[in-house]
Amino acid sequence: MATMRALQVSRPNGPLELVERDIPEPGAGLVRVKVQACGICHSDTLTKDGTWPGIEYPRVPGHEVIGLVDALGPGVAGWTLGERVGVGWHGGNCGYCGACRRGHAFACETSTQVTGITRDGGYADYMLAPAEALAHVPQTLSSVEAAPLMCAGITTFNALRNSGAEPGGVVAVLGLGGLGHLGVQYAAKLGFKTVAIARGQDKAPLASQLGAQVFIDNAVQDPAAELQRLGGAAAILATATSSEAMSAVQGGLAINGTLLVIGVVPSMQVDTLSLIAGRRSVKGWYSGTSADSEDTLAFSARTGVRSMNEAYPLERAAEAYERMLSGNARFRVVLTTGH
Repeated sequence: MATMRALQVSRPNGPLELVERDIPEPGAGLVRVKVQACGICHSDTLTKDGTWPGIEYPRVPGHEVIGLVDALGPGVAGWTLGERVGVGWHGGNCGYCGACRRGHAFACETSTQVTGITRDGGYADYMLAPAEALAHVPQTLSSVEAAPLMCAGITTFNALRNSGAEPGGVVAVLGLGGLGHLGVQYAAKLGFKTVAIARGQDKAPLASQLGAQVFIDNAVQDPAAELQRLGGAAAILATATSSEAMSAVQGGLAINGTLLVIGVVPSMQVDTLSLIAGRRSVKGWYSGTSADSEDTLAFSARTGVRSMNEAYPLERAAEAYERMLSGNARFRVVLTTGH
């Protein structure tokens, strides 16, 4: 039996262990992917730390996967051997529950599958994925470029295009990290008057480089007041993992404006009077399905949106994971297999 390299976690808070495993065979409806690149996302801590309810070990993390179709299980149609594909957070759904039948596959009520959490992910030479979880990858994106777009990219792009903001409207992005540096690019390319909000005037040149027309330093400026001077934000994309920062920007929403939360915080304060008086809202946003991933990749390829990445070989995954966790990476960390 041929073997492959994989980085697995054997217990909650356990180390990333480099092991040899048998290369898996795809069952019915599954596709084997020869991994070329896999982004390291902060959500991988759910696997590493064991905080996802009911997670089973050992488990291979990784849900920002780009690779080649290597084998097709029985019943798989529409995909060809050697085709380059992406696999993201959304790793499949049942198709028959109430949520699926109403077009809300992301909220599947019976068998939602999460790549790298409920099934093994892309910190390996090969992985299995349901055929419905695959996304086509444009030729003009390299695998390293495309990998972070399978989570960080789709989450920011999909949230913004569903925000209700119209081209020319003011849209703010809170945070200029792994999510925010993509959010600013997408907001600018979608035609919004783009405002970047981050701590420190030293971040202003980066914000401008990414496409922001306005920069607000929330270390010394009141972001809500500054946004209101611009007429209020139709949408604020909150990528920073700070409840205080999220609370501070809410007053900058325009009438009918929406605070879109994609950065996870334990709790946050909400000014309910402001919500009621201005018909404002606070809304969370899920990344999306494989079709949303394809839209994200195609839009990025067409408009020049690119993730800023640091690449590491697969065998240095433990080091790369710590680099991500430190917050010092600029801005996403990607594992490569050499395939």
